[in-house]
Amino acid sequence: MLIGDVPTRPGRASIRPPLVVGAVAVVVLLVGLQLAAGYFGFRGPVFSLLSDYLATPASASVPWAGLVLALVGLRGRQRIAALTAAVGLDAVFALERLARGGAATVGNGPLIVLTGLIGYAALRWSGAQQRNALRAAALGALLILATKIGDAYLQLTVVLRGEVLDRYVLLADRALGDPAWSVGRFVQFTGPVGHAILHWVYIELPVAAIVVAIWQLRGASAGRWPSHHLVRTFLVLGMVGPLIYLIFPVVGPVFAFGAQGQGFALGDYWPQTLPPTDLAPTLVPFDTATPRNCMPSMHTAWALALFLHSRRGPGWLRWGGTFWLAATLTATLGFGYHYGVDLVAGAVLCLTVESALREPERGWGWFRIRLVAGGVLALAALLLAYRYLAVQMAVHPGLAGTVVLAVLAAVGYGFYATWFGYSGSSRAGSSRAESSDISSTASSPSGSPCSR
Repeated sequence: MLIGDVPTRPGRASIRPPLVVGAVAVVVLLVGLQLAAGYFGFRGPVFSLLSDYLATPASASVPWAGLVLALVGLRGRQRIAALTAAVGLDAVFALERLARGGAATVGNGPLIVLTGLIGYAALRWSGAQQRNALRAAALGALLILATKIGDAYLQLTVVLRGEVLDRYVLLADRALGDPAWSVGRFVQFTGPVGHAILHWVYIELPVAAIVVAIWQLRGASAGRWPSHHLVRTFLVLGMVGPLIYLIFPVVGPVFAFGAQGQGFALGDYWPQTLPPTDLAPTLVPFDTATPRNCMPSMHTAWALALFLHSRRGPGWLRWGGTFWLAATLTATLGFGYHYGVDLVAGAVLCLTVESALREPERGWGWFRIRLVAGGVLALAALLLAYRYLAVQMAVHPGLAGTVVLAVLAAVGYGFYATWFGYSGSSRAGSSRAESSDISSTASSPSGSPCSR
């Protein structure tokens, strides 16, 4: 058996309809993206997922992060059995790959075990054991599937948006003092060691998120689910943020103004020299390989969410969240992947989404409506300014920069005052609920295994 406990009676009837609906929706999305991939001529999410099962995984860390997240819904012996099976399978696949001269990587084992865990829990368990296991496994599976969907979506941004808005964003970024160029020179100064550390932090953001999520979900195997946790914010950000890529296609300084432009760059400026100010910006035709994934900076949004969710944890978690946010912001700018205004948009997006999801037990009063509506309006105003007021922002950088930072500060202050600064019994009650990882609905026998 995959799991080391004696199976209970069959539990098909206890699987809740939302799990089935969610699974069907994910399958439809995957198939739709695969059909689009076939039409436009790139490998889609279904083929990528099959490769992760049977060939060379696209990522070594994401499948393991998904499995580790799923383990929060299991008990001690079950976790040991699942981990042992995943390690063994990974070793077999890795040795076979190396024997035929393939890549030295891992990731097959945890994906296979996670799939087996879902099937085993659905068919052999029932009641609270089944709900907790499937709920955690669904989160782990969604994390993995989200990366596949995201990769396919990035390819769509390339084929659907042939021209980019980097000239406009460069002008808008003058209002913030062109931080990418300054931070880029700083990263160069840190040398190979600094570059390696920042690159690892940037790439392994999902792993850091899993650490925070495991702390928040540490009582899940006993049915103590928090009313809100980091994985929910990560997934919603991943659904909402990339939609803006098609509306506002941008490739970033290192591509549009640097050596990685592959013949489409407007010059080799980054990060040593600022490009000349062009007060008549136009759309820039770009290559068919670079994703248009700068605006907003999703790494900023995710790292800020990680930071926020670490605030009520122990000291080591708070310090870790602070480090990951600071290092991620440094990497996004220092590697030339983003402009400063991208980071502002990403931060506003994060605070808006988090305000919509945070502490659902408080309901949707005016306090939440004004935060979410204000965040949406602020993000829309920023994007419109970057596109249609870019020249004015470059001509009057002091005034424009003050306004941009004031918008961010206003959204940030409203968020802090509402979720960290409010007082009274509501704050005490929600703090106790979060610290004990108990929500009012998750412990109910009728709770859905896939409710978030």
